[in-house]
Amino acid sequence: MYAPNPQTLQALRGSNIELVLDVPNGDLQRLANSTAAASKWVQDNVLNYYPDVKFRIIAVGSEVDPNNGVMARFAPLVLLAMSNVYNALASASLNDEIKVSIVIYSELLSSSFPPSVGLFEGAWFSFMVPIINFLQNTNSPLLVNIYPYFIHIGNPQNVPLSYALFTAQGVGVQDGQLLYRNLFDAILDATYSAVEKAGGPDVEIVVSESGWPSAGGIAASVENAGTYYRNLINHVKGGSPKKPGRAIETYLFAMFDENLKPGAQSLRHFGLFSPDKQPKYQNTWATTPLVESLVLYCTI
Repeated sequence: MYAPNPQTLQALRGSNIELVLDVPNGDLQRLANSTAAASKWVQDNVLNYYPDVKFRIIAVGSEVDPNNGVMARFAPLVLLAMSNVYNALASASLNDEIKVSIVIYSELLSSSFPPSVGLFEGAWFSFMVPIINFLQNTNSPLLVNIYPYFIHIGNPQNVPLSYALFTAQGVGVQDGQLLYRNLFDAILDATYSAVEKAGGPDVEIVVSESGWPSAGGIAASVENAGTYYRNLINHVKGGSPKKPGRAIETYLFAMFDENLKPGAQSLRHFGLFSPDKQPKYQNTWATTPLVESLVLYCTI
């Protein structure tokens, strides 16, 4: 959930559905500047529903970019807000059960090819180092949005469709002893490399969004999207070359098409289901309980 919604939280009572709940960027200043405000936010939106609602992660801020003029104003607030929310949970003895994190996007890496050179630089390094330190100390994951689709359409000659869809034959990238056969793994491991260099060797990465549009743009089709989702589900159970044998916690974006969303037409077609609740993909993975370590991202 991108923001607390009382009706939705009420509906989730007793559902046993684990929830990632965002602190909207617009709330960051208030929560960063006041421990009382952070405590009230946690009380109103978490404790009032716990334990009937199972909160997994509180994501404080979403895709804050210190290099973006509009978004940069939020950057100095993120860590303070994270710390205040964490302390409010700790006061209720829930800091081990409910983790506090932040959502970033994979394109922020200044270097990512090959994956071992993944790096945060400049303003991003200054922004991320204290956050990574916080995550390391609190045993919390970093949430990262990974979209091979956008990287493919931005550079189709050098990033083949098959490499983005997990269908490439053979090795796409060799990085020392590690072999990469798909773009998803390459992006994930480049981010792991950057996180390690920022001081977080033990920080786990959770893929908070990943998906493929079924219409509205280059390479956007039901066939390609179905291939991506199916292969992603099968793939994440086995880990990445850098972290083999460890399932990658991954969230599919999204459960429903956002047919009223502004911007590029493709942005309205990422759902597994149409707005009328009809499944777009006639496969068992889209209509039955999902495999372990992967869940639907319902945009509410």
